[in-house]
Amino acid sequence: MQKFILFSLLLISFRQLKAQYTICNGKSYPALSFSAAALQKMNTDLQTARINYEQDSSNADHIIWYGRRLAYLGRYTEAIQLFSKGITLHPTDARMYRHRGHRYLTTRCYDKAIADFEKAAVLIKGKPDETEPDGMPNAQNIPTSSLQSNIWYHLGLAYFLKKEFAKAEAAYSECLNVSANPDMYVATANWYYLTLRKLGKDKEAAALLATIQKNMSLIENKDYLTILLLYKGEQHADEIRQKLLTDQNTLSNATLGFGLGYYYIQFGKPAEGKELLQKLTQSTQWGSFAYMAAEMQLVEQ
Repeated sequence: MQKFILFSLLLISFRQLKAQYTICNGKSYPALSFSAAALQKMNTDLQTARINYEQDSSNADHIIWYGRRLAYLGRYTEAIQLFSKGITLHPTDARMYRHRGHRYLTTRCYDKAIADFEKAAVLIKGKPDETEPDGMPNAQNIPTSSLQSNIWYHLGLAYFLKKEFAKAEAAYSECLNVSANPDMYVATANWYYLTLRKLGKDKEAAALLATIQKNMSLIENKDYLTILLLYKGEQHADEIRQKLLTDQNTLSNATLGFGLGYYYIQFGKPAEGKELLQKLTQSTQWGSFAYMAAEMQLVEQ
């Protein structure tokens, strides 16, 4: 689910967009940056989405894709405004709330995100799930998430970041029920496990870990599996630390960095854990869920 965690930071890049200033926590963050090729592709996709939208600005799909393409480029305020228009035009379309909520989450507007995801959860109740198409497909071009899994996943994260862990647990329980493939399952299990540990439910956390296996067939969430295996005692912390030192994939480093840092804090190496989390929050990965969780965890240290 790494494409959820950060759509746009395809880093080691050469061009930068306008610096972002988040809406709700008052912090300034580094400009999003992209390789020249990635930026060209994203702008081309945005242009196509804009043309479709201008041809029929009331069409729900056109609104969603134009908003998503804006957000991939870090134009979050514009995306939120567009999804808000979509909600006015299509007040019973859960997708509008799901996507606006995601961008409220990115910009640390957690209460607004929760309100949107809770509304979306009401709208999907009793309805069949649907695969959600990827805006930035994985290597196999196989979507690994659905509308319902995305709603519950992001709602759980919003509650987790607000330290409302009982509510996060309820959301992740729902999410696990609609995590229909290994990729979605391990992504959900990662945050669900952390939530259970925060609640002191070690028995339930251990039972969840027991469902995780080394040979799970994954397309894109291998870092989440690595961290879950670390908690399970089937992955060495030193190997992960070495990967962090040598791997130039910054999104991967965000996921692994938070996972390892939290592991150290929980199991007797708080200084090393805090150092890893601080390093993560000095990176450009501020749109990733791992970065947000590191911000939250550092407040507790």
